[in-house]
Amino acid sequence: MSDPDAFRAEVRAWLEANCPPEMREPVRDEDDVCWGGRKFVFKNAAQKQWLEACVARGYTVPDWPKEYGGAGLSPEETKILRQEMKRIHARSPLDSFGIWMLGPALLKFGTEEQKVHYLNQIARGEIRWCQGYSEPGSGSDLVSLQTFGEDKGDHWVVNGSKIWTSYADKADWIFCLVRTDKANKYQGITFMLFDMESPGVTTKPILLISGNSPFCETFFDDVKVPKTQFVGEVGRGWDVAKYLLGHEREMISGGGAGGDMVSIGGAFAKAIGRNEQGELDDPILRAEMAAFDVDVFAYRAMGERFMDMWKTGRAHPASSNMMKYVGTELNKRRHELVMAGGGSEALEWDSEDSKGGARARTWLRTKANSIEGGTSEVMLNVIAKRILDLPGA
Repeated sequence: MSDPDAFRAEVRAWLEANCPPEMREPVRDEDDVCWGGRKFVFKNAAQKQWLEACVARGYTVPDWPKEYGGAGLSPEETKILRQEMKRIHARSPLDSFGIWMLGPALLKFGTEEQKVHYLNQIARGEIRWCQGYSEPGSGSDLVSLQTFGEDKGDHWVVNGSKIWTSYADKADWIFCLVRTDKANKYQGITFMLFDMESPGVTTKPILLISGNSPFCETFFDDVKVPKTQFVGEVGRGWDVAKYLLGHEREMISGGGAGGDMVSIGGAFAKAIGRNEQGELDDPILRAEMAAFDVDVFAYRAMGERFMDMWKTGRAHPASSNMMKYVGTELNKRRHELVMAGGGSEALEWDSEDSKGGARARTWLRTKANSIEGGTSEVMLNVIAKRILDLPGA
């Protein structure tokens, strides 16, 4: 990039011309999020317009190469684009496990044919993915998974089940860890891709304490998977899985930064009231919020540093574990404060005024943050061993 200021001016002008006013408003519910895929129904014309504009520009995946649906932007240009989108509070044009997790894995391990085929579909929002990792007996000890693919020559026949499969009931395809060699624990796993409409694939939603159900159980009964639909090498899927997990943890850690939210104190003035100085009329809660805001700013700075180091190959391999742990704890803490500051109104569960108990349900949902993508205990063990170099037990 020869002139960052000129690029920023170009991006700013494009956003002003192409981001609809409706796409600059805060996300209010799940329908405001564009997930794409065969089953997705746009909430309104503005949502569709914003996606199509960004797809045409390569801005759904700005740092991906142009031949794979991206804009081919440099890290610095990508950073400027994200800053300018944040400046006008532009919504993400497309949320996707394909963008956050599978895409980076394909860029590193996929064949050229796979990259051209799958990445372009992901970038255009034409295919929605879910992740088949955890099993009823294989969570933190993921490598003990038992879903098995029997070799049938030109295809595998897969039998088994997965659990906590986010949005499996809405996904088009799944990226899935399947054991193809029972004799080799680490070198017997293959990273497969297959259609969720394949005969033998069924899903069952898991009702959470929040009353919502983003997770599913997923079952495979004699599912045929062509031998062409695997990433990396047969039996070396654990290498792909570990790389992808790093990106998943980055995605989960993003909740800690709070998006566009600078301070949560202003949201509580109605419930708590203000003193003569215009401050929240609860000194203890006010101090807790101030401390939280400071930690969020520190976390954002840490995230910027980590991303810069990662893009230049200088980041510690376990940095994503650190980001995931801290981001998880910050997001849980944020919603504890939201509940404390909201008073009795935050406990309301069903009314239209509370948007169906959005605050309480979201607070309950955050309890899963410290489990999904690797438990907090596992993250701390990795940090202790690989970053702090502490001796094992």
